[in-house]
Amino acid sequence: MDKVPMSKEGYDKLRAQLDHWKNEEMPKIAEQIALARGFGDLSENAEFDAAVEAQGMLQAKINDLESKLSRAIIVDKNAVTTDRVVFGTRVKVLDLDCDDEEEFTFVGPGEEDYDNNKILLSSPIGQGLLGKSVNDEVCVNVPKGVLRFRILEINVA
Repeated sequence: MDKVPMSKEGYDKLRAQLDHWKNEEMPKIAEQIALARGFGDLSENAEFDAAVEAQGMLQAKINDLESKLSRAIIVDKNAVTTDRVVFGTRVKVLDLDCDDEEEFTFVGPGEEDYDNNKILLSSPIGQGLLGKSVNDEVCVNVPKGVLRFRILEINVA
C-alpha cells in the first residue's frame, strides 16, 4: 500500500471527521433503521431501505478514511526542501500553451482547497510535477488533455 503524506493539521482534521462519522452520524443512522423497522413490512419499507443504503455509504466513507489514516506519514514542514517538487511545496509554473503563470501548493488529504490552488499531491498535476526541478518542462495528462508547464519557482508552502 502507498503511504499518504499529510501535515499534522491535515491528519488531525481527517481524524476529527472520522470521529464525527463514527460517533455521531453512524448512531443517527442506526436510530433511523430501528425507527423504520417499526413501520412494518421491510420488503415495502422505503424508509428502511434508505437508511440501510445511507449506512452502507457512510461505512464505505469510514473505511476509506481509516485506510488513508492508517497509511499516513506526517511530514514536518520544516524538513521540506525546495530543490525539487515534493509534498508541502508551493510551485510557480508557466503554462506553455497559454503563457500564463500559475501557482500550486501541494497538500495532503484534508487540506485541499481547489479555489486557492491547494491541490493534492496525488492529483494528476501533483503527480506530473512530483520530483521535478526549476526550469524543467513537464507534460501532465489531465482529464481534459495535456498541460505543458515550465517550473519557475519552488518554495516552502
